[in-house]
Amino acid sequence: MSNRVTPMGDIVAIPLRGAWLGNRGILHRDTAVVRFHASALWITCALSHRGWRLPQWQPGHFTVLFFHDEAVSLAAGHRPCALCRRGDYLAYRDAWAAGQRVAVPLAKEMDRQLHGERIVRGTHRRRLHETAWRDVPAGAFVLLDGGPALALVDAVVPWTTRGYADALRRPPTGSADLITPPASVAALRSGYRPQIDPAALSGGGAADTEVR
Repeated sequence: MSNRVTPMGDIVAIPLRGAWLGNRGILHRDTAVVRFHASALWITCALSHRGWRLPQWQPGHFTVLFFHDEAVSLAAGHRPCALCRRGDYLAYRDAWAAGQRVAVPLAKEMDRQLHGERIVRGTHRRRLHETAWRDVPAGAFVLLDGGPALALVDAVVPWTTRGYADALRRPPTGSADLITPPASVAALRSGYRPQIDPAALSGGGAADTEVR
């Protein structure tokens, strides 16, 4: 069933294990996803919190989505949840403010800015942001040879529907098309550290899969 989110923000049916849960509102009818999003509120949640049970595919309940790792969720345009991930939310918010040299924002202000940065207004078409390679921080996603890839300090690791592939040399010069919204990129530059699948950090290779 379609409940996995790619770095491009697409909702797809793949068996890749999810490390985080996503919320964009009520997107489904029965067990089919019929909407891309329900509002500007796109958050990344912990898989469990206080023993709460999240019903999947239930009428009136938000559609439960899953991300491979947190770097993928940031690339897709989500931010940490202020409820179940309070510490991460505060760290992200503070890094957001520091990275853009602005006042500490309200959640709705971050949501509004992210929404404008991740998709072209009035469409589902993804926005990309051209940036010099020297300014791409570790943890951000770029478009590489037509597909998403995770930037590390000295490497770039293509992402596939089965996990991270083998690492490649990071270009030392030139420009890249950023997938991760610029506001989240600013947070990464200012010290926010997302969770990343260890397979990417160890040189790539397909991750274990699990149907959830």
